[in-house]
Formats: sequence, structure tokens, C-alpha cells
Amino acid sequence: MRRDVFQAIADPTRRQIINLLAARQMNLNAIADSFEISRPAISKHIKILTQCGLITIKQQGRERYCRAELKKLEQVAKWTGQYRAFWTGKLNALEDFLDNEQIEQKPKLK
Repeated sequence: MRRDVFQAIADPTRRQIINLLAARQMNLNAIADSFEISRPAISKHIKILTQCGLITIKQQGRERYCRAELKKLEQVAKWTGQYRAFWTGKLNALEDFLDNEQIEQKPKLK
């Protein structure tokens, strides 16, 4: 089953795994030791991240090392970016409104 990036980042544990691997590649045991959930649960999360292309696994001797493929997150950045202008405009309008309210409410000197 092919999964998408949005499905992968929907889970907080998977986001934490991505954060760990963004700093450096790690073997599966090191990743599992960073969490207080079972190794089978970590394996399931790793499998989902691999299926959507956010991590790759490379065999080095007896160890399997995971590496983040952060370029795949561009899909998320592009999708959220389309809403950035909308929210920036809304927040700027709110700031202008609040500034005008403060000016109108200042006591006038006589």
C-alpha cells in the first residue's frame, strides 16, 4: 500500500521520528530506545514512513540505518503555503483593527 506524506505526519510519534532522523541517521534500535512504546509499534511507524518516502533504510553489516528524506515534506510546505497569504492578510487586518481601536479609545486632552 502506498501512503502519502500527509498520512505519515498525522501521527505525533512519526513526526518525532522524522525530527530524530533529520539530525542524523540512526539504526532501528537507537530510534526505538528514544521512545517509551514497544519495538513493534516503532517498526509499524517506520514502515509507514518508508512507504510514503519520508525515510529510507540502508543495511550496513548487521544494522539497518534509517535516514530522513526531507525533500518529501515539500508537498506539505506547498500545500500549507497556499493558505499563508490568506492568514497573513487576516492577521494584518486584525492588527490594523486593534491599532485603530486603541487610537479611538485614548482619552482626548482638552
